[in-house]
Amino acid sequence: MITRTDRKPDESLLIRGARVHNLKNITCEIPHNSLTVITGVSGSGKSSLAFDTIYAEGQRRYIESLSAYARQFLERIEKPEVDEITGIAPAVAIKQKNSVRNPRSTVGTVTEIYDYLRLLYARVGRTYCWQCHKEIKKDIPDDAVQLVLSLPEGTRLYVLFPFATYRKHLELKTASTKENRRRKAQTGEREIIRQVLLDLRKHGFNRLYQNQQIVELSDAEALLSLNFSEELFVLADRLVIQGDIRQRLMESVETCYREGGGRAVAEITGLPDTFVSKEPTTGPTPVPLYKKFHEPLQKGDRFTFSEKFECRQCQLTYEEPEPRLFSFNNPFGACPKCQGFGNTIDFDLERVIPDKDKSLQQGAIEPWTKPRYRALTAEFKRFAKQQGIPLDVPYRQLSPEQKALILNGDEKFIGIKRFFDHLETKKYKLYIRVFLSRYRGYTQCTECLGLRLRREARSVKIGGLAITEITAMTVEDARTFFRELQLSPFELSVGERLLEEIRTRLTFLHNVGLEYLSLDRLASTLSGGEAQRIQLATSLGSSLVGTLYVLDEPSIGLHARDNQRLIEILKSLRDMGNTVLVVEHESAMMKAADRIIDLGPGAGEQGGQMIFSGTFAELLRSGSSLTGKYLKEELKIHVPSARLVPNGQWLKIYGAREHNLKNVEVSIPMGMMTCITGVSGSGKSTLVHDVLYAALQAERGESPERANYDHLEGSQWVSEAVMVDQSPIGRTPRSNPVTYTKAFDAIRDLFASTREAASHSYGAGHFSFNIPGGRCETCEGDGTVTVEMQFLADVELVCEECKGMRFKPGVLEVRYKGKNIYEVLQMTVREALSFFSAVSRITNKLKALQEVGLGYLRLGQSATTLSGGEAQRIKLASYLSRQTKQKVLYIFDEPTTGLHFDDIHKLLVAFRKLLQTGATLLVIEHNLDVIKTADWIIDLGPEGGHKGGSVVAFGTPEEVAQVSESYTGRYLQSVLP
Repeated sequence: MITRTDRKPDESLLIRGARVHNLKNITCEIPHNSLTVITGVSGSGKSSLAFDTIYAEGQRRYIESLSAYARQFLERIEKPEVDEITGIAPAVAIKQKNSVRNPRSTVGTVTEIYDYLRLLYARVGRTYCWQCHKEIKKDIPDDAVQLVLSLPEGTRLYVLFPFATYRKHLELKTASTKENRRRKAQTGEREIIRQVLLDLRKHGFNRLYQNQQIVELSDAEALLSLNFSEELFVLADRLVIQGDIRQRLMESVETCYREGGGRAVAEITGLPDTFVSKEPTTGPTPVPLYKKFHEPLQKGDRFTFSEKFECRQCQLTYEEPEPRLFSFNNPFGACPKCQGFGNTIDFDLERVIPDKDKSLQQGAIEPWTKPRYRALTAEFKRFAKQQGIPLDVPYRQLSPEQKALILNGDEKFIGIKRFFDHLETKKYKLYIRVFLSRYRGYTQCTECLGLRLRREARSVKIGGLAITEITAMTVEDARTFFRELQLSPFELSVGERLLEEIRTRLTFLHNVGLEYLSLDRLASTLSGGEAQRIQLATSLGSSLVGTLYVLDEPSIGLHARDNQRLIEILKSLRDMGNTVLVVEHESAMMKAADRIIDLGPGAGEQGGQMIFSGTFAELLRSGSSLTGKYLKEELKIHVPSARLVPNGQWLKIYGAREHNLKNVEVSIPMGMMTCITGVSGSGKSTLVHDVLYAALQAERGESPERANYDHLEGSQWVSEAVMVDQSPIGRTPRSNPVTYTKAFDAIRDLFASTREAASHSYGAGHFSFNIPGGRCETCEGDGTVTVEMQFLADVELVCEECKGMRFKPGVLEVRYKGKNIYEVLQMTVREALSFFSAVSRITNKLKALQEVGLGYLRLGQSATTLSGGEAQRIKLASYLSRQTKQKVLYIFDEPTTGLHFDDIHKLLVAFRKLLQTGATLLVIEHNLDVIKTADWIIDLGPEGGHKGGSVVAFGTPEEVAQVSESYTGRYLQSVLP
């Protein structure tokens, strides 16, 4: 049971004089072992305080405490600009950004659940033969003796070992030198057998056994009747089950193991006269051990034992379970064909049959429609008629058996797979290579079927399931499986601690709202919010104490239903003895916080001050805090008095079925703001990104068609589909807000039109740092130079030539209203609007940035320093400034990321301006302030993962609020008037 650590009043983290970025000499106190929320409008300095000051100093001090050898492998962190920080603990930052790009990383590996699974399967897993499905065990002599002694008293039997194994063992022993190997090559088969027989007699074995006949080695004539190419045994002992024969039987089995290469056979040669094979009729008499293998018992029955890890029946040898056998990152356990990736470059069936709505008669199999393969097409049609495969039915509607026949063919017809195998043998011809390249792609590995592990690893099971079947489960299903898993007392004693770790980590994942993720989901496909919550669950699993956790909006991507679970997780982290610092705008998180720090009052240069520090109740009484005014509803985002109504133009998609979508039909009204809502994992991003947006791109020939829907209707109402996501607007320091919004073009033209520029023959290109001419060529317009350091992180230094100003001295002498191009780029958007007030071509572009709440950004601020939310709003501003009248569909994915209540209000105003241009907005969102102002809602669910993927409700917010099955509807009731 976690109990909250008591805190003394003087135990706190104290920051004095913080001046990082826009912070204005802030001094604040954060109590240890508490949950502290830092809030404020976007750009007010929250991240500068939490990450660039507190986290950076905690990390720097921890790294400084390490040895010089260890420090050379770690990132060099500069001391933040602050007077003093006292009482700081080692810091862990949990950010929104998903930095994992490794195609081998999965949810299971990132959370360490898979590591514990590998250990569990190696310790208590049971291996089953993939042919006969019987359990595989090593037979130690004790087990073999116990089974034989369970036979009825008076049973006669022979203890044998294979002649072939003995011969092979002898050949290996005698062929150890080059001379012996040469002699063996010259020796005939009969001579080899003679030598083996002599060696058997030398070791005291005098009888062979074949077809229930004993042959004495001393009887030459009888030896001639043996067939040495068939199964032949050496007789080690003849026994009768009676009295105390345990010791003799043990020695016989051990002899067989030693001489027979680890194999022994016990064959029954006679049963007692009084023996009747039948089940006991009364009483709970234990079933004899032998009945598990032979029932009824007969003369000639054999019991095969092996000290090797192999199947008794199929004679197939398996690898003994060990942790590396279950690792797809290790060559020992990875599938040999795909090296553990789960896919290979092969013919892609999606390209071979691109349109599954076509029938075979219409040419569904694309490569066979080519003139060169007309004869093959005719042969295929005859084959289809013989096999009863309809030619006039869409390929999609064929049965799995019929599709398998088309793919694999039979002895008379080649099939798709062997067709491409045949072409592989002709690759020396150029036109064949070109032809094959059209149908190649990453496809599921045919050997492991995408499961990544070799067959031996997939044969090991716990509770009837292989490790690949466990990882294919969702977190919720896996949690249920391990909660109900029954193990034997021995298995429990070995795996109890491992099971506890697995159950704990699965519970943490469930509590942070990720129960819908499967354990084999690639980490690179996770959203920033999902990646952050996985890091949070991993941190809980590590059970660190005395640590400072700094989190960046952990509620992003989380439905209102799941916020309370997240808050409980953060409280658990605090109660373990950690300090939790959260940058957050969610009101529920503020209510649960021990302390709230509100920064402001504005953004950029107008921010960086501490407006409030105290409890939630004190914040509500504060008159100066903008956050407090929204929390006590002095300021609020109002529900529109009149919503837009459908105009009869709809974009409809039928039969959407990607990932967990269950053949849903969705209708989106044009010219309105539609919100796609639902709990995490319900299929929102899949519907919008993978189905709808991909279908619109395919309609315009911008991407290949994906067969994840039946039909798209109403695309004529969409002139262009624009995805406004949170990806960076640029990946170099030269990318910035004014270059993206095209305002820099007008600024450069303005400077080029001045008298000084004309006297030097400077054109607009001289005022660009992206092309040679006016830029500093030493740093190529970056303003900084990167110096590569051996064994250390690369160091970024200010360019000595231009002193960080990016341009040549001659260009910097050109001024407009007393400022040069560098000084203009250092202005904020708000300052620039005033400075360029007479130049409408510039102000029209900059006003859009101001309207979306980015007036605090500097014109030349590097794109690499912008958050995902800021990048998304810059894109929105660029579209607002276009003033297009076309019917554009704008798609937003959680645009409220990083936004304060006041910023959301500005964002909604910008949305309404887009709608006035005739655009349609499709917004994936969890924020109730955005959802309540939407004109139309499509709610997916009801749950996440395989329990989601259906349309739960659609209509206006008021209509959705009346649907009892909708979680979104329930929460909407509290915010609607």
